[in-house]
Amino acid sequence: MTAIGLSSEPRERRVTIARIIGLRCLIPLFIGFQFWDIVGLRINTSPSLPLGLYVTSSQPGANLVEFCPPEPFASLALSRGYRDRGACRDGGAPLLKPVVAHAGDLVEVSAAGISVEGRLLPNTAALRRDTKGRTLTSWKLGRYTVEPGFVWVASSYNPRSFDSRYFGPVAINSIRDRVKPLLTLR
Repeated sequence: MTAIGLSSEPRERRVTIARIIGLRCLIPLFIGFQFWDIVGLRINTSPSLPLGLYVTSSQPGANLVEFCPPEPFASLALSRGYRDRGACRDGGAPLLKPVVAHAGDLVEVSAAGISVEGRLLPNTAALRRDTKGRTLTSWKLGRYTVEPGFVWVASSYNPRSFDSRYFGPVAINSIRDRVKPLLTLR
């Protein structure tokens, strides 16, 4: 007597069945992410801000921005694992950071951190090395007046944030959305 079942089926059929099952599992997940994007929900898992759910906002007071960082810093962040894969031109995920300075503001970058209009922002001193011991280079120390069309972003929530302390001003046209916290763990 011969055993009958999946083991007797040709390999091609087993692979096809596995693909169908995989697609049936992945399609709802993909649609779920598309739905979240359509309704403006963002999940933050980065330690730069409180973990949680954020929502896009058109309110001027929404001080957090989702943006694609400038090159060559975008590629550096992606290659070192500071960012996941995502929708930016370089294939990386956008960053979510607080805006700390707007056009006309005076920003000073020093060894102590980023100061805006003379006020030092906590936890903004650039580090010399990342968590894996790789060299980090801060933005050039000095005073800057924020030019029209640019903002500075920095997280005072986490001293290891990859933000303007390393890549300087961010072009407003690279901002994808303004967001605000909806539900966070803090």
